[in-house]
Amino acid sequence: MMLGMIIDLDHLFANPIYDPNRCSIEAHFMHQWYWWPGYAALTLPKATRWFGIGLCIHIVLDIADCWWMRSFG
Repeated sequence: MMLGMIIDLDHLFANPIYDPNRCSIEAHFMHQWYWWPGYAALTLPKATRWFGIGLCIHIVLDIADCWWMRSFG
């Protein structure tokens, strides 16, 4: 499941690399909505199940973070 954090490597291609006020969803290429069905599909085969679950949890947490920033930030 920890490998689910690997999609954050796309932050290295952003300018600036770190922006505390930027929402990751739709701002980075591995956080685009069209990747999400692929991440969910990785939960189906037993060999990639935990990796897929980690990716899905990562996306859900990023969505929650974006919502939190827009609501209270």
